Amino acid sequence: MDPKICKGCDSCKSFCPADAIEGKYGAIHHIDSTKCLQCGQCLVNCPFGSIKDQVDAVDEVMKKLDDPNITVVATIAPAVRVALGEEFGMEPGSLVTEKMYGALKKAGFKIMDVNFAADNTIMEEGMELVEKIKHYVLGVPTTHHLGALPQFTSCCSAWVRYIELNHPDLLDHLSTAKSPQGMAGPVVKTYGATEVWHTEPEKIYVVGVYPCTAKKLEASRPEFHSAAKYWKEHGHSADYPDTDVVLTTRDLARLLKKKGIDLQTVEPATEKDNPLAEYTGAGTIFGATGGVMEAALRTAYFVVTGEEMADLSYKPVRGLEFVKYADVLMKVKGTDKEITLKVAVVHGTKNVEALLPDIKAGTSPYHFIEVMNCPAGCVNGGGQPINPMGTSWLGKTKAIFPWS
Repeated sequence: MDPKICKGCDSCKSFCPADAIEGKYGAIHHIDSTKCLQCGQCLVNCPFGSIKDQVDAVDEVMKKLDDPNITVVATIAPAVRVALGEEFGMEPGSLVTEKMYGALKKAGFKIMDVNFAADNTIMEEGMELVEKIKHYVLGVPTTHHLGALPQFTSCCSAWVRYIELNHPDLLDHLSTAKSPQGMAGPVVKTYGATEVWHTEPEKIYVVGVYPCTAKKLEASRPEFHSAAKYWKEHGHSADYPDTDVVLTTRDLARLLKKKGIDLQTVEPATEKDNPLAEYTGAGTIFGATGGVMEAALRTAYFVVTGEEMADLSYKPVRGLEFVKYADVLMKVKGTDKEITLKVAVVHGTKNVEALLPDIKAGTSPYHFIEVMNCPAGCVNGGGQPINPMGTSWLGKTKAIFPWS
């Protein structure tokens, strides 16, 4: 926070989900790093531009792109494709997937679409929920630790940091599934290295492209060196992070502009022959509040009942209410049993606080709770284009859920 620019207006305080900003109204504010989630909500909502992103890797990535011995792979999150165009004068919410691919290729990137990793996440998270339903609801014995109900989603890194800092006694409720970023990096440096780009994992440089400033902190966490650990078990000795650096949507736009690439005029491209760019609609909707829940319900419903949901567009968990609730009736296949899966969807992390006392008391009625830190979900992340009118997130949400 720049003390020369800060006006002490308290706007940042009103948007901070962690009460990490200190300073009286009218006085210069500062951020308490021990509480900060790195979510960037203060940054995108400061009317004076006094808050800056702490990590800028654009020049570093450009050097890697110029190195002929390095394979630079961009892993691109769902919400980026409905926001990147805004940085090039396009209508907020414009879906620019193929133009984004074309721009990345022209800049020298190889591509993994994080929608693929989001699909992986929902299979892991959904099946974890199914196992808990079988054990806790249907009484099926288990031989391994499952974690507690209700199960929290774990794909939002700011939310994970929030619960670590403020409610460590609830960590057993978090899904054990990594975030899509946490899954994308290891896939690139294992399967991607050997089967897609045919190079040594040490020569792959993974650039996460996300709508989220908190992903920069997540990528730096020392436990996320899974690919290096895997390769050490197969005779390699090098150590490296799964995701080397993270660029936000704004960062990627600056990189492309530095390279003279205009998204409006670039030739569109596809990734039809790339197995790491294939994905379903479940991964796509991760970018908006309720998307992870909807995708998980589709998986859980099919596994429990043996049938697809009558309508895959599960609208009760959509919408912009800060806390949404739904009851999902499921008939257990092969039996006459029925269960009602009770779920909640929260966006804006502070809003989860109303649900936590019952969870701590063991009286919560819910089985599964999605939490996204940023209002409306990742589409309004701290790394997205900054619209001074504060309305662009609605267009991005509708681009992901055009029927909403």
